[in-house]
Amino acid sequence: MQRLSGIILIALSAAAFGTLAIFGRYAYAAGMDIFTVLFLRFSLAALVMAILLAARRESLPRGKILAQLIGMGALGYVGQSFLYLTAINYASAGLVALLLYLYPCFVLILSVVVFRERVTRVKIAALVLALFGTALTVDPQGGQVIGALMAIAAAAIYSVYIIVGTTVMRHVSPVQSSTVIFASAGAVFGAIMLFGGAHFPRIDSGWITVAGIVLIATVIPVVAFLAGLERVGPTNAAMLSTLEPVVTVLLGASLFGEQLSTTGLAGGGMILLAVLLLTRGEISAPPNADPD
Repeated sequence: MQRLSGIILIALSAAAFGTLAIFGRYAYAAGMDIFTVLFLRFSLAALVMAILLAARRESLPRGKILAQLIGMGALGYVGQSFLYLTAINYASAGLVALLLYLYPCFVLILSVVVFRERVTRVKIAALVLALFGTALTVDPQGGQVIGALMAIAAAAIYSVYIIVGTTVMRHVSPVQSSTVIFASAGAVFGAIMLFGGAHFPRIDSGWITVAGIVLIATVIPVVAFLAGLERVGPTNAAMLSTLEPVVTVLLGASLFGEQLSTTGLAGGGMILLAVLLLTRGEISAPPNADPD
């Protein structure tokens, strides 16, 4: 039951994260720039989580755990976001997205090295399906080598974020961890924003978009991911997260009339098959098996 709840949480996280690109288009149309969006995203999310933290009467973590969480926000999220957003200036968005989704491979390798995770045939099959499905869904094209290297670096940073998070979540709740991570990332993006100047929404509907980014594309998916990570382990969480581009593509088609190609639909089907394969394998695994 714990594994099933973890799978549901990670799937919810991926679906919610998949809305970020959609909200981003509305945010840019409202006059915001990327660093203002990221500052508002994380600082307001930190405020929401701080209120929830107080309501639950939980305290902030201390010592080594606090330092690790600050690093996850200020280095992990910021580094991954910066490299990803910079990479799309040098390579196609499809290629960057595909290379970013190499992170399940990196997580699997790190999990074997750090946690001595057992690699099963089901996990390998699901990983291969997810990677091929992602390649078809994002429709990668060419780009400069520097862009590809930045995207791979972003994937590596996010992989380390997941591995560190796996250890940290054994000592804190998702609310405690999210509060610190959001606040740390918000502080860094706020400092970056000051250099280029803030570009807040020029129209009232822009603030509705900000609310969507904060609640639907940040608070819900990050909390759900961290809670699910504790239940299913890093490799399973990373592979289940490949649902994200499927959600983004479907939303883009329904909201903006973007074309759904046969190749993209086939890729989405492969990702869903990978998720079903992994879910079946996890549910049928012995109850005392370690998800890590």
